[in-house]
Amino acid sequence: MTDPRGFLAGNPFVAERRPTREVLVGDVGIGGANPIRLQSMTTTFTKDTLATCDQAEQLAAVGCEIVRVTAPSITDAENLRAIRAELDRRGVRVPLAADIHFTPNAALIAALYVEKVRVNPGNYADRKKFEVREYSDAEYSEEIERVAERFRPLVRRCRERGVAMRIGTNHGSLSDRILNRYGDTPLGMVESALEFLDVCEDESYFEIVFSMKASNPRVAIHAYRLLAARLKEREPVGGDYPFHVGVTEAGDGEDGRVKSAIGIGALLEDGLGDTVRVSLTEDPVKEIPVARALAQRSQRRWEEDRGRRDPSGPEARLPLVALGIESPYDHARRPAEPVDLGGLAIGGDRVPAVELAFEAELGELPGWLAALATSAALEPDRPCESILLAATSGTADEALAAARRSLAELGARFPIAVRCEAGAVRALSGEVDRVAVPVVASGRELEEAAAAAIAKGVGLEWTLRGAPGALVESVGAVLDASARAGLREFAIGIESSRLGHAARVVAATLSELRAPAIPLILRHRREPGSVDSDALLDLAVDLGTPLCDGLGDAVSVAGFADPALALDLAYRALQGARLRTTRTEYISCPSCGRTQFDLEETTARVRAKTVHLKGVKIAVMGCIVNGPGEMADADFGYVGAGPGVVNLYVGHEVQERGIPEAEAPERLVGLIRAAGRWQEARS
Repeated sequence: MTDPRGFLAGNPFVAERRPTREVLVGDVGIGGANPIRLQSMTTTFTKDTLATCDQAEQLAAVGCEIVRVTAPSITDAENLRAIRAELDRRGVRVPLAADIHFTPNAALIAALYVEKVRVNPGNYADRKKFEVREYSDAEYSEEIERVAERFRPLVRRCRERGVAMRIGTNHGSLSDRILNRYGDTPLGMVESALEFLDVCEDESYFEIVFSMKASNPRVAIHAYRLLAARLKEREPVGGDYPFHVGVTEAGDGEDGRVKSAIGIGALLEDGLGDTVRVSLTEDPVKEIPVARALAQRSQRRWEEDRGRRDPSGPEARLPLVALGIESPYDHARRPAEPVDLGGLAIGGDRVPAVELAFEAELGELPGWLAALATSAALEPDRPCESILLAATSGTADEALAAARRSLAELGARFPIAVRCEAGAVRALSGEVDRVAVPVVASGRELEEAAAAAIAKGVGLEWTLRGAPGALVESVGAVLDASARAGLREFAIGIESSRLGHAARVVAATLSELRAPAIPLILRHRREPGSVDSDALLDLAVDLGTPLCDGLGDAVSVAGFADPALALDLAYRALQGARLRTTRTEYISCPSCGRTQFDLEETTARVRAKTVHLKGVKIAVMGCIVNGPGEMADADFGYVGAGPGVVNLYVGHEVQERGIPEAEAPERLVGLIRAAGRWQEARS
């Protein structure tokens, strides 16, 4: 069985970059000691030389370091020569990558003119027919050899010309052969890529970058992890291969950014990723700032944690399997006992709860609560399930009294928690539902705080703060204090600038101390002074990383002056991690030269008719490369079938073909109604 630590560079509790060989794409190095490289893709028709060069130049101007251009046909591939020449004439030396699907002959031509060729193992030598059949081992080997011989000429040409290659598996376009043997799984994605790697290594060609993309961030995370582990077992010549990381068909707006940040950010937190592409259904120029922010965030962490790993530190002995996770390559939530902490019900089979924390001056509390109450009334499907008061002025009692007065005036009711030191729990005089006690006191003070919470009949959360390694002793201290006081139901909150790693430390320590089922509250605090775009990405990575590990029974968000924004982002993160669906989800690709319509405009038209459909997943795809495959992860699909015409799907089964584009959104609504998934919009 693959080593569960194999996907990591070393310690699962610190940020440490996975070491790789350097692969040169022109004069841009990927992997090795290079920074994370930023990529995007043109959306123009490849035969339109000037339009493609204009967009490539715009991308280069905003910091895109490698530009990908689709080559869906031989004539498109031949035009890459003109594109390269025009960019050279303009002095734009950005390397080009040719994107190949279905057309090996186009790949051979493209390799004459570009610095990198991307191939998709799922369709390079296979046509997807969704056929179900069983292969004998001999038949399967014959199929692999057939694909290898189709692929080998490209490998030889790239080796001879010094052209790099990305072996890019997509969850939505696995071959029928792979699907029949391995299923629609991360394992199937990895096996598909390794079949192509076998050919490359057999030809002594090693200038390879891998990707494992999916529209579901969790699938992408698991596939990249499994690939890293499998590659580590192979001990490749000259070092391991770099990774191109991304979440495909992420969509647009906040949801597209949140899904991308969760998938990419979680991988980078574990040191997996050497070049990044953020796939948004928007102008590709808008992808680069998002990619840069994610890359810079992780590079800072890698640098800060360099050398921080202590082989003798308290967290170093903690086994990864002690997290309560069956495998890092499949998602399973860590089991937690159900508890009710003064109205905050978490654990068991409940979805993660959402709390907001108020940390500003008390004078701002009435306005903050009024904004929250209004938001809760407007979006009843996305409630605030607890408020934490941690005012920067005044006592806990003053904050509590002010909150109760404001809520009474508003006619609103929220469970209220107060953060207070251990010694202040007994002195609380107001009506409080839960206390959150930072663990900075001695064992005796903690025991007294637990006893006071029992006497008052209020819920208790022990809040652990600090770097991941520093939390091991704190876990033991709160378990001892709770046991001595007779406190049986409580939760542990985690605050850390390394929240994903800290959550792993706490979960593993609890398991080691035979208390594996205590619920965990993930606490995220907005960075002071951060702009909304960076705050969104930070929250998505901070919360999404442990949530995709299966850790976290509630999330708590602090530091936002606008509680409606904080609440909205918390629910977007939960939906991005596939843990709590409270809005329509759109799986839409970022467009390219294969796209049959204006994806950004079309997605907006589909969204306008369906945005109120809570829990419905709709795919809007520009072409057939990933379209039919991604229908497996969507409830309904809208796929470009040709100029001005659309095919409509339910699941991955086509229901209506050749629908004029102008009629397609309304016909899609008809399919949703017929399937019993339609809901009328609230007025």
